[in-house]
Amino acid sequence: MSDHQTPSPDTAPTPRGRGRGWLFVTTIALAAALTGAVASRAVSQHPWHGPGFMSGVFDPARVEDGADRAVRHLSIEIDASNDQQDKLRAIVKGAVKDLLPMRERAVSARQRGRVLLTQPTVDRAAIEALRAEQLALADAASKRFAQALGDAAEVLTPEQRRKLDERITEFRERRGFWHGWRRG
Repeated sequence: MSDHQTPSPDTAPTPRGRGRGWLFVTTIALAAALTGAVASRAVSQHPWHGPGFMSGVFDPARVEDGADRAVRHLSIEIDASNDQQDKLRAIVKGAVKDLLPMRERAVSARQRGRVLLTQPTVDRAAIEALRAEQLALADAASKRFAQALGDAAEVLTPEQRRKLDERITEFRERRGFWHGWRRG
Protein backbone atom coordinates (compact mmCIF):
# COMPACT_ATOMS: atom_id res chain seq x y z
CA MET A 1 0.00 0.00 0.00
CA SER A 2 1.19 3.47 -0.79
CA ASP A 3 0.85 6.48 1.49
CA HIS A 4 0.82 8.78 -1.51
CA GLN A 5 -2.64 10.08 -2.31
CA THR A 6 -3.55 11.69 -5.57
CA PRO A 7 -5.21 15.04 -5.08
CA SER A 8 -8.89 15.14 -5.85
CA PRO A 9 -10.16 17.79 -8.26
CA ASP A 10 -11.57 19.68 -5.26
CA THR A 11 -8.17 19.95 -3.56
CA ALA A 12 -5.99 20.42 -6.64
CA PRO A 13 -3.87 23.55 -6.51
CA THR A 14 -5.11 26.45 -8.61
CA PRO A 15 -2.91 28.43 -10.95
CA ARG A 16 -1.64 31.71 -9.50
CA GLY A 17 -3.25 33.92 -12.14
CA ARG A 18 -6.73 32.64 -11.43
CA GLY A 19 -6.75 34.05 -7.90
CA ARG A 20 -5.61 37.43 -9.14
CA GLY A 21 -8.30 37.40 -11.81
CA TRP A 22 -10.98 36.82 -9.19
CA LEU A 23 -9.53 39.61 -7.07
CA PHE A 24 -9.68 41.98 -10.04
CA VAL A 25 -13.26 41.00 -10.91
CA THR A 26 -14.33 41.28 -7.28
CA THR A 27 -12.69 44.69 -6.98
CA ILE A 28 -14.49 45.97 -10.06
CA ALA A 29 -17.81 44.50 -8.92
CA LEU A 30 -17.54 46.03 -5.48
CA ALA A 31 -16.52 49.40 -6.83
CA ALA A 32 -19.48 49.22 -9.20
CA ALA A 33 -21.70 48.47 -6.27
CA LEU A 34 -20.39 51.48 -4.34
CA THR A 35 -20.77 53.86 -7.23
CA GLY A 36 -24.13 52.37 -8.17
CA ALA A 37 -25.42 52.62 -4.64
CA VAL A 38 -24.37 56.22 -4.31
CA ALA A 39 -25.55 57.25 -7.76
CA SER A 40 -28.82 55.40 -7.40
CA ARG A 41 -29.48 56.89 -4.02
CA ALA A 42 -28.50 60.34 -5.22
CA VAL A 43 -30.58 60.56 -8.37
CA SER A 44 -33.67 58.64 -7.40
CA GLN A 45 -36.08 60.30 -5.11
CA HIS A 46 -38.61 57.87 -3.69
CA PRO A 47 -42.33 58.56 -4.14
CA TRP A 48 -42.60 59.62 -0.53
CA HIS A 49 -39.75 62.13 -0.98
CA GLY A 50 -40.63 63.68 -4.31
CA PRO A 51 -40.43 63.02 -8.03
CA GLY A 52 -38.41 60.16 -9.43
CA PHE A 53 -35.34 60.43 -11.62
CA MET A 54 -37.21 60.77 -14.89
CA SER A 55 -40.35 62.65 -13.90
CA GLY A 56 -41.49 66.04 -12.74
CA VAL A 57 -39.52 68.96 -11.40
CA PHE A 58 -36.05 67.95 -10.39
CA ASP A 59 -33.71 69.78 -8.01
CA PRO A 60 -30.03 69.17 -8.84
CA ALA A 61 -28.93 70.68 -5.52
CA ARG A 62 -31.04 68.10 -3.71
CA VAL A 63 -29.44 65.32 -5.75
CA GLU A 64 -25.93 66.57 -4.99
CA ASP A 65 -26.80 66.82 -1.29
CA GLY A 66 -28.21 63.28 -1.34
CA ALA A 67 -25.08 61.97 -3.04
CA ASP A 68 -22.89 63.67 -0.46
CA ARG A 69 -24.91 62.23 2.43
CA ALA A 70 -24.81 58.77 0.83
CA VAL A 71 -21.01 58.88 0.52
CA ARG A 72 -20.64 60.04 4.12
CA HIS A 73 -22.94 57.25 5.32
CA LEU A 74 -21.21 54.54 3.28
CA SER A 75 -17.80 55.86 4.36
CA ILE A 76 -18.74 55.29 7.99
CA GLU A 77 -20.06 51.82 7.19
CA ILE A 78 -16.78 50.75 5.58
CA ASP A 79 -14.46 52.59 7.99
CA ALA A 80 -13.06 54.94 5.34
CA SER A 81 -10.47 57.47 6.46
CA ASN A 82 -11.15 61.19 6.17
CA ASP A 83 -8.85 61.32 3.14
CA GLN A 84 -10.70 58.44 1.45
CA GLN A 85 -14.04 60.04 2.26
CA ASP A 86 -12.94 63.33 0.70
CA LYS A 87 -11.74 61.53 -2.43
CA LEU A 88 -14.96 59.53 -2.71
CA ARG A 89 -17.07 62.65 -2.23
CA ALA A 90 -15.14 64.41 -5.00
CA ILE A 91 -15.53 61.41 -7.34
CA VAL A 92 -19.27 61.13 -6.74
CA LYS A 93 -19.84 64.88 -6.90
CA GLY A 94 -18.06 65.04 -10.25
CA ALA A 95 -20.02 62.09 -11.61
CA VAL A 96 -23.34 63.54 -10.46
CA LYS A 97 -22.51 66.91 -12.04
CA ASP A 98 -21.66 65.17 -15.32
CA LEU A 99 -24.66 62.82 -15.29
CA LEU A 100 -27.40 65.26 -14.28
CA PRO A 101 -27.45 67.11 -17.63
CA MET A 102 -27.95 63.75 -19.32
CA ARG A 103 -31.18 63.39 -17.36
CA GLU A 104 -32.61 66.49 -19.03
CA ARG A 105 -31.72 65.11 -22.44
CA ALA A 106 -33.40 61.79 -21.59
CA VAL A 107 -36.57 63.56 -20.39
CA SER A 108 -36.63 65.59 -23.60
CA ALA A 109 -36.19 62.44 -25.69
CA ARG A 110 -39.04 60.74 -23.87
CA GLN A 111 -41.29 63.67 -24.73
CA ARG A 112 -40.15 63.61 -28.38
CA GLY A 113 -40.88 59.89 -28.47
CA ARG A 114 -44.40 60.54 -27.25
CA VAL A 115 -44.88 63.15 -29.99
CA LEU A 116 -43.56 60.75 -32.63
CA LEU A 117 -45.91 58.05 -31.41
CA THR A 118 -48.99 60.25 -31.53
CA GLN A 119 -48.43 61.91 -34.94
CA PRO A 120 -50.92 61.04 -37.67
CA THR A 121 -48.12 59.56 -39.81
CA VAL A 122 -45.23 57.40 -38.72
CA ASP A 123 -41.86 59.08 -39.27
CA ARG A 124 -39.47 56.14 -39.17
CA ALA A 125 -36.44 58.31 -39.91
CA ALA A 126 -37.21 60.51 -36.87
CA ILE A 127 -37.76 57.42 -34.72
CA GLU A 128 -34.41 55.99 -35.85
CA ALA A 129 -32.67 59.32 -35.18
CA LEU A 130 -34.15 59.36 -31.67
CA ARG A 131 -33.00 55.79 -31.09
CA ALA A 132 -29.45 56.58 -32.23
CA GLU A 133 -29.37 59.69 -30.04
CA GLN A 134 -30.50 57.69 -27.03
CA LEU A 135 -27.90 55.02 -27.63
CA ALA A 136 -25.19 57.69 -27.75
CA LEU A 137 -26.53 59.24 -24.54
CA ALA A 138 -26.62 55.86 -22.79
CA ASP A 139 -23.06 55.15 -23.95
CA ALA A 140 -21.81 58.50 -22.64
CA ALA A 141 -23.53 57.93 -19.29
CA SER A 142 -22.14 54.41 -19.08
CA LYS A 143 -18.61 55.61 -19.78
CA ARG A 144 -18.86 58.32 -17.12
CA PHE A 145 -20.26 55.83 -14.64
CA ALA A 146 -17.43 53.38 -15.41
CA GLN A 147 -14.86 56.14 -14.89
CA ALA A 148 -16.33 56.97 -11.47
CA LEU A 149 -16.44 53.28 -10.64
CA GLY A 150 -12.76 52.79 -11.40
CA ASP A 151 -11.82 55.92 -9.49
CA ALA A 152 -13.79 54.79 -6.43
CA ALA A 153 -12.27 51.29 -6.60
CA GLU A 154 -8.78 52.75 -6.50
CA VAL A 155 -9.60 54.74 -3.35
CA LEU A 156 -10.90 51.77 -1.34
CA THR A 157 -8.91 48.90 0.14
CA PRO A 158 -9.87 45.27 -0.56
CA GLU A 159 -11.23 45.00 3.00
CA GLN A 160 -13.40 48.08 2.51
CA ARG A 161 -14.74 46.71 -0.77
CA ARG A 162 -15.58 43.46 1.05
CA LYS A 163 -17.47 45.42 3.73
CA LEU A 164 -19.29 47.31 1.04
CA ASP A 165 -20.32 44.06 -0.58
CA GLU A 166 -21.68 42.83 2.76
CA ARG A 167 -23.71 46.04 3.22
CA ILE A 168 -25.16 45.79 -0.27
CA THR A 169 -26.06 42.14 0.29
CA GLU A 170 -27.78 43.04 3.58
CA PHE A 171 -29.66 45.86 1.88
CA ARG A 172 -30.85 43.61 -0.93
CA GLU A 173 -32.02 40.97 1.52
CA ARG A 174 -33.98 43.51 3.57
CA ARG A 175 -35.38 45.18 0.48
CA GLY A 176 -36.32 41.90 -1.17
CA PHE A 177 -39.25 41.24 1.14
CA TRP A 178 -40.85 44.65 0.59
CA HIS A 179 -39.78 45.26 -2.97
CA GLY A 180 -42.93 43.86 -4.55
CA TRP A 181 -45.23 45.69 -2.14
CA ARG A 182 -44.63 49.15 -3.61
CA ARG A 183 -46.86 48.60 -6.59
CA GLY A 184 -50.48 48.14 -5.84
